[in-house]
Amino acid sequence: MPELRTYNLFISHAWTYADDYNRLVNLLNNAPYFRWKNFSCPRHDPAVDPRTEVGKSKLIQELRNQIRPVHCVIILSGMYVSYSYWIQKEIEIAREYNKPIIGIKPWGADRVPTLVRETAKEVVGWNTESIISAIKKWSE
Repeated sequence: MPELRTYNLFISHAWTYADDYNRLVNLLNNAPYFRWKNFSCPRHDPAVDPRTEVGKSKLIQELRNQIRPVHCVIILSGMYVSYSYWIQKEIEIAREYNKPIIGIKPWGADRVPTLVRETAKEVVGWNTESIISAIKKWSE
């Protein structure tokens, strides 16, 4: 059997909605025949304090460093994306680096924020097969 490719992923999310982030991480960790490396910044390990100007600038640089090496950026696309400065900044950085964006519809929801619809290569539901397929399809 050939060796599995490791997909480098950045998962954009609002720390306030950490349950969705954790659910996706668990889904990817338990997906059969799929290997990945997490380049995102989980809530329990924030890089800096974004409430200060120095911290904000440092966090933007950290985001650039985290997004630069990834194959795909995944956006957990709850409606909070529309008013989250940091998620919008992550999308902007992904676009600067020409990284494909994959949107994941909120569990049980039909609506996806306009920003995600307009920037994502693909928007998928909370389904392991759909998510893995989109990652494989859009990874460089």
